[in-house]
Amino acid sequence: MPTFTSSGVEIAFDDQPPQGEAQRTMVLVHGFTSNRKEGWRRTGWYAALERRGARCVALDQRGHGESQKLYEPDAYRREALGGDVIALLDHLELGQVDLFGYSMGARTALAAALAAPDRIGNLILGGVGERLLEPRASGAPTDAMAQAMLAEDPETISHPMLRSFRHFADEQGEDRRALAAFVRAENPPLDLEAMGRLPVPVLVIAGQRDEGAGDPDGLARAFPEGRGLTVVGCDHFSAIPHALTKAAVFDFLDGLLDDPFADRF
Repeated sequence: MPTFTSSGVEIAFDDQPPQGEAQRTMVLVHGFTSNRKEGWRRTGWYAALERRGARCVALDQRGHGESQKLYEPDAYRREALGGDVIALLDHLELGQVDLFGYSMGARTALAAALAAPDRIGNLILGGVGERLLEPRASGAPTDAMAQAMLAEDPETISHPMLRSFRHFADEQGEDRRALAAFVRAENPPLDLEAMGRLPVPVLVIAGQRDEGAGDPDGLARAFPEGRGLTVVGCDHFSAIPHALTKAAVFDFLDGLLDDPFADRF
């Protein structure tokens, strides 16, 4: 298991080269309670990128998978998470890459792109939409997710979405105390002005039934070169492994999504 150190935190990652010379490099950032193997390898992205001749790099975000676990919320500020991605690029001596973050990983990917736009060729934000622009409520919702992670018995969790995340964390053997600290991190609102200057093509993609994401078009319009796309028939969890999502992402990278704010795929 390869690792590197980012600001004193040990981060695990995979670096999978294709057969022959790489045509491009894609860096993958998983979502909350997931990890690089579950979020990307099991869902077919490693294999799909290899078939297309791309170098595939994926990390376990701090507090997840095989990366170091930390128990103070301040360790999980968005700036630090995005910094881990840029530190990985530096560690592997990568120049410009394509960056794909899903769900919570989309926030991390966006933070990395805003911090170092010259390092990003294309940015893909999956499992998110216009609701990402809403100010994140502090207090009750955040604490509810943290309490779900810390509950002795997951069956006592009444909210279906919270219970689903808790079951997923248990299935992956994640450190729930670290996850509770992760979700309690305080972050400033997204910098809409900086997003409006981001000189990078951006694809925002979410499942049609992903109620937590909101309309991808609404978020895509925040970027100068944004495109929004809805994957028909998918929810938050079924969109990431779906063949339509892969096809849309690869069409975007190949420049085949001509019209900004594409409707449905």
